[in-house]
Parts: sequence; C-alpha cells; structure tokens
Amino acid sequence: MNIATSLTLTGLAISAAIFWLNFRPWWKGSREPKALIPFGSGFALGAVATVCTGGLLGWLAGCSAGVANSAGERGVRAVTGAAGSGALARGDLGQLTPEGAVIVFLMTVGVFLAWKAAGKQDKKRMAGGGFCGATLCVTAGVASLLNWLPGSLNTAGEQLRAAVEGAGIL
Repeated sequence: MNIATSLTLTGLAISAAIFWLNFRPWWKGSREPKALIPFGSGFALGAVATVCTGGLLGWLAGCSAGVANSAGERGVRAVTGAAGSGALARGDLGQLTPEGAVIVFLMTVGVFLAWKAAGKQDKKRMAGGGFCGATLCVTAGVASLLNWLPGSLNTAGEQLRAAVEGAGIL
C-alpha cells in the first residue's frame, strides 16, 4: 500500500468538478457508452494505481490527493472565502500479488497506447479520469465500492500464469 495523503472535502470538490466536466458532455450528448471509454480507462488506471506500493503509478497516486487538496483549498477559498476542512475517511483497495502487478503493467501499456492514439479531447478525458480514479479511491466509500478490483486483477494474473505454465486452462 502506498502512503498517500487523505483526501479533504476541498480535494473532493476538485475531483467532483473534474468528474462533472467529463460526464456532463456525455449526458447532454448522445449518451453512447463508447464515449465514456477515454474517461473510464483513465479512471480504472488511476484506481489501480492506488493499489501499487511503489513505482511510477504508486508515486502518481500518492501525489494526486495532495494536488487535489491544495487546488481545492485555493479554489474553494477563492470562490467562497471559507477555509478548508479536515480529511475524509481514508480507504484502501487492498494489495496486488506479483501476478496482479503483471496485469496492472499490461493495463498501463494498453492505456498508454490508447493515449498515444487519442485526440486532444480524449487525452484530456483520460487524464481527468486518471486523476479522479487516483483521488476518489483513497476515500473509504469509493474504496469500499471497488474492493473487488484488486482481487480481480490478482485472479486474472494467476490465470494468465497458469495458462502460460500449461496448467490445462487452454
């Protein structure tokens, strides 16, 4: 588990604003599920980054809540004049096994390749999704909703390993 800053209420405000800025055009537009893929892929990568104990993903996840808190504090103070608030209840998604880490690596490669092929607007949506995933998944409520994610990654990694080692899955 990485040691990330807990999200504050003002940090939540920034994450919620980014979420709304990405969700509203879809809601007002065609509502085609495929239009949510850029934001969703970024969100998923941000969420699994909170499970990483180190490396680039773990470092980015660890920094994201601090960035959200700082930006939220300035934004809320500038708009309302009110001071910030304390930290929200902290949550944890769980831990990765070495097999699960391989799945996260492959997922990162996939999102990176999608990023390289994406247009400017989709890149913004992917970045926003990654930020929201990394910040919201350190809260107790969202971590509780997504507590199945690390187990699924670990199981997929175990199945990949078994298939490659010839355990009779294929």
